[in-house]
Amino acid sequence: MKKLLVSLLVLAMSLATVLPGWSSGQTDTSASGDIDAIKAQAAESGFNWKMADGEEVTVLFNQHPYAEAIIKKIPEFESRTGIKVTYSITPEENYFDKVTTSLNSRSGTPDLFMSGAYQIWDYAVPGYIQPLDEFINDPNLVSPEYDFNDFFDGVISSLRWDLTPGHKVGSGNLWALPLGFETNTLAYNKRIFDERGLEPPKTMGELKVLCNELQEFDGPGTYALAIRGSRNWGTIHAGYMTTYSNYGAADFEIQNGKLVSQVNSPEAIEMTRDWVELIKLGGSPTWASYTWYQAGADLGAGKAAMLFDADCNGYFQNPEGASKEAGNIAWVHAPLPDGKTEVNANLWTWAMAINKASKHKVASWLFLQYFTSKDHIQWASTKAKLVDPPRASVFESSDFQNVLSKSEGYGKAFQDSVDGTYIQFTPQPHFFETTTEWAATLQDIVSGKYSTVEEGMTALKKKMDKIVSDITVD
Repeated sequence: MKKLLVSLLVLAMSLATVLPGWSSGQTDTSASGDIDAIKAQAAESGFNWKMADGEEVTVLFNQHPYAEAIIKKIPEFESRTGIKVTYSITPEENYFDKVTTSLNSRSGTPDLFMSGAYQIWDYAVPGYIQPLDEFINDPNLVSPEYDFNDFFDGVISSLRWDLTPGHKVGSGNLWALPLGFETNTLAYNKRIFDERGLEPPKTMGELKVLCNELQEFDGPGTYALAIRGSRNWGTIHAGYMTTYSNYGAADFEIQNGKLVSQVNSPEAIEMTRDWVELIKLGGSPTWASYTWYQAGADLGAGKAAMLFDADCNGYFQNPEGASKEAGNIAWVHAPLPDGKTEVNANLWTWAMAINKASKHKVASWLFLQYFTSKDHIQWASTKAKLVDPPRASVFESSDFQNVLSKSEGYGKAFQDSVDGTYIQFTPQPHFFETTTEWAATLQDIVSGKYSTVEEGMTALKKKMDKIVSDITVD
């Protein structure tokens, strides 16, 4: 009798866990239980937006236009799925510290968070992020309208990685899905160019000439080319890394099972020499303090004639009322080394990932799926401020092309660049330390600390090799 009572008690507890999922949507809240229970139900009934009805997810957003577009549509998501959403917004200067602290706690909160591709190299290795392939590959968990293959290849590849330092992105698990992305192009003030009879540059040589001609084009305080210069990884990842890749330079190579810096290769030295020349010929007098914000604002204010940065940085200055020079900004693809025709660009994507410790993974997956769907990306690209949609069908749509038609050359520069827009860096866990050191060395070269660019880049190589010396590659 005692054994029978124990058996009945176990059966009752099992039913209490499973049966409510079928009647009210309340599923097992263990880290994997909700997946197993809902998968079993979905295998019988197929995909249903209500499959996690009654659950709640928490979302951590970076303060960004892509987040604003999602937040506006959360009530619609809640109505369609029955999932309650709680969210918080953090400014970017504090955002990633907050993400790291939250993930390190293993508390399961937040269930979802915004991430860049580089941050995945930090978060995936210790097991902070839920791989998404088990969701993507299960037709019962994916809406028939989702169309995963509609994402641009370079964008989705940037979020796949096999967790091996030194191995390029594009293989291994999928760790996040893109909300929007950035390629790097040259924006210019067509009013200033037209008044002077100038043409936008196609080559680095032409860009140097323009930097010389346009420095102080409208008196002291105005200058030719806005680019980033602060001692921060962002200085390297935008226009600099785009140009670096177009010169055929690499940041690291695997040699005898170790990562070895290549920043003093002939291609790297040539590229950096040209970049330093651009800064000295046409950069801001306060270039060394410049981030995304200062560079974009100077183009919008008419203080800078050109901007070499993320394409959307200038775009946000161009709508009516956005800046003094709104309506005067146009785009071309990144200027290339003489004789080069293939356009490469470094990629940044704001993406969203699921916390591996989340207790509501299916509900989180539905949130992620909903806000990376064709319908949402289409709406956000035409009615909100999602500038570079990660889906080809949205970019090619007549509604989005109509939006782009108000920004001269933007669509053409995008099309010229998108096929060559990939993560140009080598994934490794010390990315932020090595790139910040790189930015500091670039400042030191410009300020004259080193007698030659080669001397500075050789010193940087030694520092970078030491930083990654603990990494071994199978």
